[in-house]
Amino acid sequence: MHVSRLCLMLADHHYSSLQGDADGRVPVPAGYPLYANTKGGPGDYNQTLDEHLLGVALHGSEVTRALPRFDQQLPRLARHKGLRKRSQDERFRWQDKAAELAVAMRERSNRHGAFIVNMASTGCGKTLANARVMYALADPERGMRCAFAMGLRTLTLQTGRAFRDLLNLGDEDLAIRVGGAASRELFEHHEREAEASGSASRQALLDEDSHVVFEGDHARHPLLRRVLHDPQVRGLLIAPVLVCTIDHLTPATESQRGGRQIAPMLRLMSGDLVLDEPDDFDIGDLPALTRLVHWAGLLGSRVLLSSATLPPALVQGLFEAYRAGRLQYERNRGEQPGAVDRPPSVCCAWIDEFQQAQADCAEPASFTEAHRAFVDRRSAQLDKAVVRRRCTLLPLPLSGLHREELAPRFAELALQAALSFHGHHHSVEARTGRRVSFGLIRMANIEPLVEVALALYRLGAPTGVRIHLCVYHSQFPLLIRSAIEQRLDAALNRRQPDAVFDLPDIRQRLDAHDEADQLFIVLGSPVTEVGRDHDYDWAVVEPSSMRSLIQLVGRVRRHRVAACEVPNVGVFETNLRHFRKPGEPAFCRPGFETAAFRLDAHLLSTLWPESAQQVIDARPRIVAPQSEQLQPRRRLVDLEHARMRQTMLVQTTASAAPVRPGQRQRASTKAATPVLNAASWWSLPPADALLTALLPQQQPFRDDSTQRVDLLLRPDEAGDDVELVRLQDLPKGQGRRGEKARIVIEASQHQRIPDSAVQGRGIAPWGETDYLTALAGLAADMDLPMDQCAQRFGTVSVPKNDNGWRFHPVLGFTKFSQGGV
Repeated sequence: MHVSRLCLMLADHHYSSLQGDADGRVPVPAGYPLYANTKGGPGDYNQTLDEHLLGVALHGSEVTRALPRFDQQLPRLARHKGLRKRSQDERFRWQDKAAELAVAMRERSNRHGAFIVNMASTGCGKTLANARVMYALADPERGMRCAFAMGLRTLTLQTGRAFRDLLNLGDEDLAIRVGGAASRELFEHHEREAEASGSASRQALLDEDSHVVFEGDHARHPLLRRVLHDPQVRGLLIAPVLVCTIDHLTPATESQRGGRQIAPMLRLMSGDLVLDEPDDFDIGDLPALTRLVHWAGLLGSRVLLSSATLPPALVQGLFEAYRAGRLQYERNRGEQPGAVDRPPSVCCAWIDEFQQAQADCAEPASFTEAHRAFVDRRSAQLDKAVVRRRCTLLPLPLSGLHREELAPRFAELALQAALSFHGHHHSVEARTGRRVSFGLIRMANIEPLVEVALALYRLGAPTGVRIHLCVYHSQFPLLIRSAIEQRLDAALNRRQPDAVFDLPDIRQRLDAHDEADQLFIVLGSPVTEVGRDHDYDWAVVEPSSMRSLIQLVGRVRRHRVAACEVPNVGVFETNLRHFRKPGEPAFCRPGFETAAFRLDAHLLSTLWPESAQQVIDARPRIVAPQSEQLQPRRRLVDLEHARMRQTMLVQTTASAAPVRPGQRQRASTKAATPVLNAASWWSLPPADALLTALLPQQQPFRDDSTQRVDLLLRPDEAGDDVELVRLQDLPKGQGRRGEKARIVIEASQHQRIPDSAVQGRGIAPWGETDYLTALAGLAADMDLPMDQCAQRFGTVSVPKNDNGWRFHPVLGFTKFSQGGV
């Protein structure tokens, strides 16, 4: 039914676009009194209703007949030397075995689909391994078509660049699709700057490769010639390798209006799908992710999940969704359409740097057993691995303090920990003999983070110590955030540990100050945890969840494999929210604790088994206790597993009959009532779930209930200062589509933080200190007028606040409140 709807909508879109004497119009007698559409404005009629209905029927018939073989006329990547070449580096030899496993299951996966789990550790080459596995699954005579879907724009751009460089792919072979043109422009701008200055870090993993792209004949294909005239559809569909943010594919299942599902549906029908780091999505986004995986099975795609920290319930839920979709596919397009009564034996595989396993799973229970066996073996291997991160719990004695005293005291404790870790984990810079370290202080929320930054500037550094402080979170104007990320990407690439001292930015700061100990500290929000390939010497963490802690610890000594004997990660025993909002859930926003899933305590010394505290790796996340052994009120990681099971797996609750006054409760004889969660999409009757838009409306992707405001920081009329502008939608019918009203709020809602607040003894900002100077430099580099450059790159989205916002270029935007944070 969904494919039929696609054909009908495609025919309708195409036929409505035909005007005048265009080819394909159906001749009808003149004089029909009703019209179907217009050419432009009201009264400018285009097609009569009888012609339109006949035309849509005719074109819909052609599209439907052409649909089963349209993928044969799309370009494919074949005979690629690099994707077939065996690894020369011992660390990547596991990729060869994974590709061989994929070759062995190629034919069966073509008949029954494939569901593959790649859980290799960070730094083992998962990105290239995923491409090699999907290439090995493809018919060698026809070649590969595959979409690699990411959660973050920055990760999408990085992965796209990696494929372009490592596999020698051109624009016709590889399409990179990210939301936000400005983000991509800044990414490419900084990339050009790095190449021009010689500071770009490129490491060719493969020799130059030859390959063939089989183009097909899409220009004459009855279906493709009706869709590829649209540049958005063409960009998503035509390239053999697509690297995109997942937002480009989720509309496939959210066909509420407008035909936005057509292009992603066709992409899933004509190629395979790799989901990168699917466990990094917010738990509220998992229903949409499940819908996408179900439709990948429904439309014939093979799926690979890639992450080192996949929880069992997430993998199980996605497999069951895929299996349900694949069953429908084989009923319609299998070897015996209409005659499939038993579930398909989906070809499943598990790979990491230690082992490879394969099983054909027709039932959820067999998949559960095979997955558990794989992660048990992986856990045993991780237990024997070299320990690169050791953890210690840090006390956070803030009880009894007033709200305004919390951030300053936290800053003192964080600085003490940072200085201690620096003493054990630093590098000696050869030219000057100075002790230098790069560390991270991770905080859960932006407002207290900025308060802590201001407190650190007031504290200053001890004698003989110089601190370079970089504040990093999501609420900076785009041009400043991009500059921060470019600076950190360069400095925190430690594959050659001493190369950082040759960077002009670092060299200038070291030469300008003669203190013997120099700490480069990133004070960051959860944006530091995912999407960045950063390597810190040490970290101090305000906890919110085990997931975030495991992800963040993966950024410590990320590029260096030597063993660590002294703790290099300090985790505070609780977080600031515990003291700011006593009696309420503390490990939330971010975190998994809710009013329905409450913890009995908020001290990690009781929530975190002592045996697991010293060495942090993926094991608590990938291995879960049996349901009856979960203690979600007493263990932080069990809370996460319990919520994941509730979200991903089919849940039911017994419905009780109403009890009259004086009547005893009796056991219910009614059927159990299903609980709405991610599994509802594929497990409920199709008429209830698949054939309406109710679930996508109830469970939208990236739903942010926070009211947000778009701000613009631009030069004032004189051009020697900046002013804050609020961007607001114009009333309906006014202005061009997408145009915004600009309301100057400089005097009423812009609370400027003075420069003196970001200065202190022995401490200075590591980053942009003057917005206007940064804007002028970018405008000159891009050959744009200042005002136009600001409109494109000087925007930021912030939570709505009636009192306005505080701002400084080194601190970003935060809510302003009369009483402080």
